[in-house]
Amino acid sequence: MARFDRYMLSQLMMLFGFFSLILVLIYWINRAVSLFDQLIADGQSAAVFLEFTAISLPSVMRLALPLAAFAAAVYVTNRMSTESELTVVQATGYSPFRLARPVLYFGLIVALMMSLLMHVLVPISSARLAEREAEITENITARLLTEGRFLEPIDGVTFYIREISPAGELLDVFLSDSRDPETEVTYTAQKAFLVRDGGTTQLVMIDGMVQTLRNLDQRLFTTAFEDFAYNIGLLVGESPRRGRRASHVSTWELLQASPALRSETRDTEAELLARAHDRISQSILGTVAALIGFSALMVGGFSRFGVWKQIIGAILLIILVKAIETYGLRLARSDAQLWIATYLQCAVGLVMVWCLLFWASRPYLFKRRIKEVPAS
Repeated sequence: MARFDRYMLSQLMMLFGFFSLILVLIYWINRAVSLFDQLIADGQSAAVFLEFTAISLPSVMRLALPLAAFAAAVYVTNRMSTESELTVVQATGYSPFRLARPVLYFGLIVALMMSLLMHVLVPISSARLAEREAEITENITARLLTEGRFLEPIDGVTFYIREISPAGELLDVFLSDSRDPETEVTYTAQKAFLVRDGGTTQLVMIDGMVQTLRNLDQRLFTTAFEDFAYNIGLLVGESPRRGRRASHVSTWELLQASPALRSETRDTEAELLARAHDRISQSILGTVAALIGFSALMVGGFSRFGVWKQIIGAILLIILVKAIETYGLRLARSDAQLWIATYLQCAVGLVMVWCLLFWASRPYLFKRRIKEVPAS
């Protein structure tokens, strides 16, 4: 690698580390605030909160790294252009395509980082996060089993158990549900049991009564029952347990899209293939973003007024690439044969880079030529 390449690559890596740290902190704090409200409100400890934020870190980095690569390429190119470093190097015979080589090396390094995240760390962390959420939900359900206390797991619902027998029977159960402003429902039972059914927790009440108060006319309706099942998971926001989600599955397994996997994840073949190829295209996107940031600023050459127009243009190009990404992903999810559409944003981005570098190498291309008039 030439000395100039090493110099520019070191500048890119240093700024990439800085912008990555800033963006990861911003995304992570935003994620931590929502987790704090959710976990602390449910009575979880600070250790659980820290564990959840740590597990969510790979997903946060996946979002931040391509933006950091783009920002680093724009910043370094802008600084080297302002300080005339690029002008000096171009005067020695380096073309814009040759100047893009260290940026390409930098983009490949970012692509390797993104590949590690997309294919290894993010699926593992997503699966672990789902497991911990299920465990937390079960712990919340267990906390409802408190003798002699009126509990309010959610607004409008009151739950009471007088005693829990050694056999696990809940004696003298009281459950009041006033979430509906039109009716208030009260369940009472001599005893009850907690039963796991299909991944949800059911409260099976024995020998009890349902009292329904209609608030409009203050009429009370009562119904006696021998046994009645109430989905107590509704009180704690419990969701039925299911097999792995597509986000938990390895890329190689997604590419196979076997019938067993489709049944487990409840996703179509097109959706599984689209997710697998989207992981690969996301890994490439960091390289594309860095090259767009560099090539857009090379257009126009040196100016004492800066390259703010080129910076705005680079940002607009990145927005366009992200819009194409959304469109391509939608196409791939609609038909398994259109999985190649997930690479549409990368192909369009690379075409943009080539066109911009071609334009930068021929600055006279779109300039109006002055016609010389012979002297009379």
